[in-house]
Amino acid sequence: MPITVHAVRSVPKAASTSVSLVTVEDVESGVDGFDAAVLDTAGFAGKADQVHLQPVDGGFVGLVGLGPATDATEAAIRRAGAALARSCSRHARVAVRPADGIDVASGPARQALAEGVILGGYRFTSYKSAVGNGGDDGEQPRLARVDVVGSASAAAKEALARGAAIAAGVCVARDLSNEPGGSLTAPVFAREAVAIARKVGLKSRVWTEAEIKKQRLGGLLGVNRGSTNPPRYVELTYEPEGDPAATLALVGKGITFDAGGLSIKTAQGMMAMKMDMCGAAAIIGAMSVLPAVGAAVRVKGYLPMTDNMLGGDATRPGDVLTIRNGKTIEVLNTDAEGRLILADALSLACEDEPDAIVDLATLTGACMVALGPSIAGLMGNDEAFIADVRAAADRVGERVWPLPLPAEYAKQFESSVADMKNIGGNHGGALTAGLILQQFVADDIPWVHLDIAGPARAESHDGEISKGGTGFGVRTLVELASTFNAAR
Repeated sequence: MPITVHAVRSVPKAASTSVSLVTVEDVESGVDGFDAAVLDTAGFAGKADQVHLQPVDGGFVGLVGLGPATDATEAAIRRAGAALARSCSRHARVAVRPADGIDVASGPARQALAEGVILGGYRFTSYKSAVGNGGDDGEQPRLARVDVVGSASAAAKEALARGAAIAAGVCVARDLSNEPGGSLTAPVFAREAVAIARKVGLKSRVWTEAEIKKQRLGGLLGVNRGSTNPPRYVELTYEPEGDPAATLALVGKGITFDAGGLSIKTAQGMMAMKMDMCGAAAIIGAMSVLPAVGAAVRVKGYLPMTDNMLGGDATRPGDVLTIRNGKTIEVLNTDAEGRLILADALSLACEDEPDAIVDLATLTGACMVALGPSIAGLMGNDEAFIADVRAAADRVGERVWPLPLPAEYAKQFESSVADMKNIGGNHGGALTAGLILQQFVADDIPWVHLDIAGPARAESHDGEISKGGTGFGVRTLVELASTFNAAR
């Protein structure tokens, strides 16, 4: 069960552990109740991610570092919450006090603290045996409740509740992303999406293979040809109370396992390919939060789902697929499959004439070469909307970086037998992939493409980021939906 976070005026007697958030300057000037020599011996200086616990009167007191006071931003508070949750995982109930001079009483700071605590306490334990443990540290987590000391006003409670709801949405995406590809087939993925939608009050629609054929989703059918598991296409809809201020479309890549098709991946390259559906998972996670945060815009999710396998009738290099909007693609590399299923979904999204579209996809290794494992590539056709998405990501602490879509690079995917090829040249793979997606977006609809191949998964814990599926994109999408203004 996730950790619950509560606003309280003072440290409850039931909380046997009490910790304080402190800056480097706090430690240098001395912290009441803590011997400076003991802290120095322990190596605790108030730096970010540092935690010090010491026993007292049958319980524990402790300090969690925020770093220098000038760096004690909401991002630092979120990291501190995650460090607290991991270090206190064996403590059932913990009270946390704000740092002197740091405005943890503000709504955004409280929200960040709640997010950090819940995300830092996340574990994927579905396949742990009864005698197993809850994480890499060999310990079964016991932390169930964190009390945030200070105000217990309605506003304080609302800020913590918002942070908890957003973190829960990230955990939804993480759970889906961490599920093995052999278990989370497209039909199962679709059922999970519908169950989550029903639980929170979203509308849902699912197309089976027969309906997908009827609706002419040639890209999705082409990728699915090598699989024994049928494809699915899912639409989720969030309707706000009253008249919606605008409509935002979210398109997510849902490749439940990517073996590469006949252009088969290496064994090493397949190891993390159960997570090739992180774009779709992030959209499901984000949309599961929208009723709780009361977003004022209508949001529709478009989620094509399949695996990419090597069955006897798998799409061959040289085959030509016809996408929903009538454009044709010559498939020369079956491992460039995400753009094929996204082409169908983007076409469908454009038919609904939304005010803007965002797609999320673990699309290219080339983006990781350009930006590393922690930063998503941000591309699009509308500079104002690109700026909106980037600002939303910056506010919530998810790192994105703009990349260009040079029109002249479109020559790289010209085909002699179809409207285009599904690959470009040897260089600029993230950009040519984005340009291919752009062929399926109406020119008059603002569109952003987020290539999340790097930050969708992590090799180790880092602040609020978890090892494995990270749920990257959920916080950005929730923030975007909460602030989107089509008339900007």
